[in-house]
Formats: sequence, structure tokens, C-alpha cells
Amino acid sequence: MASRQLHLGAFMRPTSLHTGAWRYPGAFPDSNFNLAHLTAFAQRLEAAKFDAFFMADHLAVLNMPVEALKRSHTVTSFEPFTLLSTLAAVTERIGLIATASTTFEAPYHVARRFASLDHLSGGRAGWNIVTTSNPDAALNFGLDEHMEHDERYVRAREFYDVVTGLWDSFADDAFTRDVETGIYVEPERMHVLNHTGKYFSVRGPLNIARPLQGWPVVVQAGASEAGRQLAAETAEVIFAASPDLASGRAFYAYIKGRLDRIGRPRAHLKILPGAFVVVDDTVEEAQAKRARLDSLVHSDSAIAALSIALGHDASRFDPDGPLPDIPETNDSRSARERAIELARQEGLTVRQLAQRLGGYSGLAFIGTPASIADEMQEWLESEGSDGFNIMFPFLPAGLDDVVDRLVPELQRRGIFRRDYAGTTLRDHLGLPRPENRFFR
Repeated sequence: MASRQLHLGAFMRPTSLHTGAWRYPGAFPDSNFNLAHLTAFAQRLEAAKFDAFFMADHLAVLNMPVEALKRSHTVTSFEPFTLLSTLAAVTERIGLIATASTTFEAPYHVARRFASLDHLSGGRAGWNIVTTSNPDAALNFGLDEHMEHDERYVRAREFYDVVTGLWDSFADDAFTRDVETGIYVEPERMHVLNHTGKYFSVRGPLNIARPLQGWPVVVQAGASEAGRQLAAETAEVIFAASPDLASGRAFYAYIKGRLDRIGRPRAHLKILPGAFVVVDDTVEEAQAKRARLDSLVHSDSAIAALSIALGHDASRFDPDGPLPDIPETNDSRSARERAIELARQEGLTVRQLAQRLGGYSGLAFIGTPASIADEMQEWLESEGSDGFNIMFPFLPAGLDDVVDRLVPELQRRGIFRRDYAGTTLRDHLGLPRPENRFFR
């Protein structure tokens, strides 16, 4: 058995990572909005012993021109808590990670929903902290403009403090339910938070028992400086966006180094880059499969994807010229920087860059089970990552390829589990259960 083990999450989102995915021959066009399909996907992933099923979310229809929107299956998606609560009833072990925004949600609601999901699932919940980059989301919550980027992260830090404080409202032994004395809960084992800060005033306590995991696993994906700082201070899993091994190793060393400086054990934070995986019998066949998928991206969708990444209307740029200087906006800085760096490194025109972003431009493993396992093993053993958040090119066949062909090869090498060692998401990830800050 290898000394280090891969962790594998499955990345599901209302916006498939590839805008051509729903059109691929044999794919389910409604894979993101069909409960029967999503149930089958979660059960297949659990049978393969994946750590978690991760459901991303958006709080607005994506801000793209209608000509692109009409080609996109991003317009409709399930609210993640509702979906994952349903999936909790038809799965037993796989972790269930949901996105919740610190910009447009209230801490009490988030704390209560995640605590509920953790109890309903038997300790399998995880919270992906996002600050929400889509400016149109602000218009859905009574705001005329989006909160400034760095301020969103300052607010997120206080939001995290409130949510985790609320999760600690009750000691683990607070609910005695003594039918003889008639005492249901011990008042001295209940803490009233009384938080007053810059953004929130929350009395507490939370009206639900402490989550089974103590706290649901905390996940973060921001790659900006503010996002990295929030992750180092709070996250237990980072969904990273490293496009290659060199950048993955640099990011890994940087984040783990930050943990050293603030006194957090390195093992208490897992770094899982997103990885787009296409499997076939030969590398050439896998590349042909990827090329066919890319060919399904319409130019309207490609330009819309580039516009969203940059935070600027890319339809105004010369399509056959180089990418012009792109000033910062209030949108996602990490997405903007990745797009600019990709164009610079490969000398792409606006048209070429749009086509890449309309498909998928990040880390991709394209090949045979053995060649992909070689790459994943190198990432693991050279400290480029602790595993991967797998993105499937299309569903269901892309998922089946990973489960039926890649996972057995990883297991044969001893770098991925053959069975779960515990029942909770913390067990799967090797993370400790947080102590209650108010009770011992």
C-alpha cells in the first residue's frame, strides 16, 4: 500500500465544465436537472468509493448574451441543499458538499441548513464557501451593485466565524432527553453566541443539535490573494485550479507553507485541483474524443464564456487579434488571471482563447487508464496535490469511464481506497473532528 492516498471528489454543477457536454452523442442532455440521473451518478460514485459528490451553485442566470444563453443548459438547476438532502436518503457513505454564498446568505440560515444536512446524512456534509463573483446575483437580492471583491472576503471571514460559532451552540451531550426527570436539554450545555461585528449581529443559539461531524467539512476555492488567505485560515479542503504540475506544486507549497506560519497542521487541509478527465483505450482515441467534444462548442457560447471569465464583453474585441489589456473588475479575479495567463503562454488570439474557455481550459488528463494514473500518481508523490476534484466530460459515459476503468487502475497501484474506512466525510478525508470552542 502506498504511503499517500489520493482523495477523489466528483464535481457536479449547473454549468457543466464543458459547454458542449450536453450535445455529445449518447450524453444525457438533462443530466444536470434530472433526479433519476443525479441519483444514479451519486450511487455509482459511492460504489467507486469517491470521497464526495460536490454540487456547485449559482444565484443568478449567468450574465451572458441571449444568443449564448439559448445554447446553455445553465439556465435551470436544482437548489443544492434540496438536492443533496434527497441524495442523502439514497446513499450511505459518500460525502455531500454544497455551495453557499457568504455575500447573499445569512449566517444563521447557512449554519442551520448545513447542520441539518449533516444530521440527515449521518455526518457527510461539507460547505463550499463562496463569495459569489456574478454581479447579476446582487440584483436578485435587492442590491444595485456587487460588493467590492476584497470586501467580500472580509465579510466571508466574519461569516465563517459566526457559522462555526453557531455550530458550537450545544455541547455534544446537551440533549439528555431524560424521560424520568422530564429534562430534554441541559441549559448549562447551551451557549448563546451574542456575536456583534462589522457585518453581522447574531444572538444564537442555533436551534439544532451540534452537527455529527462537529462541523461540516469546510471547503474553499478562491485563488486570489484574499481567497488564499481565507483558505489558509479556514478551509479543510481547497478546490484548486492549477493548470499543470509545476503550478500545482508551487500552489501546494505556498498554501502548506501558510499553514506552517499560522500553526495549522499540514494534514488538516487537503488540496484537490479540478481535473478534466477523458479516458479511452489509447491516448489518440482519448484526444479524438476531446476534439469532438470541443467541436460542439458554438462560437456564441465560446465568446460568452470568455466574457464571463474576463468580466468584460469579449464580443467587442478583434476575434483574430491578441487579447487586449484587461483591467480588473469586481468579478472573479482568479478566473480573469487564468484566462490572461493562458492567452499569454500559448499566444492565443481572442477567438482561440474563447474556444478554449468555451470548452475547458484547465488541468486535463486525456489518455488511457494507465497514462492518467501515471500523471495522478506523479502529482500525489511530488506534492502537487492530495487528490483531484474530477470533472467529467459528459454524462453518463464520461463518469462510467472513470469509475470502471481509471479507478481500478488507481486501486491496483495502492493509491486509492478499495473501501471506506469510516462513515463520515471527515473519516474519508482523514480530518479531525473540531473541538467545541465553548464546551469540553
